[in-house]
Amino acid sequence: MAGQTRKSKQRDRILEVLKQTRSHPTAKWIYDKVRKLYPDLSLGTVYRNLGMLVKQGFVSKLDFGSLYDRFEARTLPHHHFLCEQCGSVSDLDLPIDHSLTKKLKSATGLKASRHEIRFYGVCEKCSVKK
Repeated sequence: MAGQTRKSKQRDRILEVLKQTRSHPTAKWIYDKVRKLYPDLSLGTVYRNLGMLVKQGFVSKLDFGSLYDRFEARTLPHHHFLCEQCGSVSDLDLPIDHSLTKKLKSATGLKASRHEIRFYGVCEKCSVKK
């Protein structure tokens, strides 16, 4: 049984909550949702389970330089847009440009296994507020 992770209803629910949102939530947001079903759940348990889900490849951890990491269940390569006013994160369904990894190799000799592009600006909701 070494190396295997036992089944967990709480972990399954955390993954389910992540699959039902495209908002790239924080662990605290996930905790607030899952705690409704499991009142004895701790924030530490959510963090541990998120760590396991990331390690298993079911969840991606996004570090945008903010105080809190964000998580998503969408693990296929894609790009993100970050609003500089409200902090929202959106998935962008733009094609992945595989030629960038080839350009990197020819320019530097480095071989990348994947890449992600992040766009920064003001989201539609914040632009309407002005």
